[in-house]
Parts: sequence; structure tokens; C-alpha cells
Amino acid sequence: MPLSGEAIRTMNYVDDISVTLRRILATLPELTPDERDRVAEHIRQSDPNYSSVLLALEKTVETAV
Repeated sequence: MPLSGEAIRTMNYVDDISVTLRRILATLPELTPDERDRVAEHIRQSDPNYSSVLLALEKTVETAV
């Protein structure tokens, strides 16, 4: 089944997120432990976050079945 343009665009957004996460991972060794803690807390508090998007996708799949 071919993907819609919207699905392809959404997958491209995921690729962009992956690039950003790789940049964050590359920067982590330069941060102090306190800075890493603050960045981690900032990520946890972001809304929406990666986990909440995955949950929404999984709920959509469960509802469709």
C-alpha cells in the first residue's frame, strides 16, 4: 500500500527529530553534570514529548483494530 504525502512528510519530521537528538547526544560530553540534569528535566517537561507522541500513535493503531 503506497504512503500518502502526509505520511511521508511526517516520516521526514521524524528524521529531523533524529538529527536533532544526535546533535544533543554529541553535545552531552561537553556539559557539566548539573547542565545535563537541567537538560534532562527540560526534555521531560516538554510537551508534547517523544513518548507522548508514540503513545498517541499506539492508541490510534489500537483504536483502528
